[in-house]
Amino acid sequence: MSDVVDLIMSDHREVERLFDVLKNDPSTRALNLPVLTALLTAHSRAEEAEVYPAAAEAGGAEDVEHGQKEHLEADQLLARLAETDPDAPEFESRLQDLVDAISHHVEEEETTVLPAMRERMSQDELRDLAERFSQVRANLLGEQPDDITREQLVQQAQNLDLDAASGRSKAELAAELKDQAEL
Repeated sequence: MSDVVDLIMSDHREVERLFDVLKNDPSTRALNLPVLTALLTAHSRAEEAEVYPAAAEAGGAEDVEHGQKEHLEADQLLARLAETDPDAPEFESRLQDLVDAISHHVEEEETTVLPAMRERMSQDELRDLAERFSQVRANLLGEQPDDITREQLVQQAQNLDLDAASGRSKAELAAELKDQAEL
């Protein structure tokens, strides 16, 4: 089995491919946009649930906090894109905003977080993390950005080291996390 770094990078390549399709073949946007939103949503939430806590534990807490903030930004941009008619004039600019944010995040993740994980974690740990990441990701495939649960919001808050996250309502957590996004 591949390790978690390989799985994450494979998802990154698939997202990049979908971006190219959405940019270059407008006739398929209505079909491919839900695929993109489902993949990004499942990928992000699986990273937040399994990968980010393990990376923080392995000494990458600062990188995890930064990555979580970028996920929050991407969630907002993705939700905005998902609400946009693929034929609307603003679709391309909203898509480009998402592409820019995700490309920046992927570059940082692939040059800092993922190499550090390979350096600090054993192959057994990376393979075990790959299994957990894959399972969570598979369970979340098909979800859209607005399908986030309170528990997933609590995990995002924990990845940011926000105090008393578990005592807040879903709406309070969502508002606090929206403010944390790196927009």
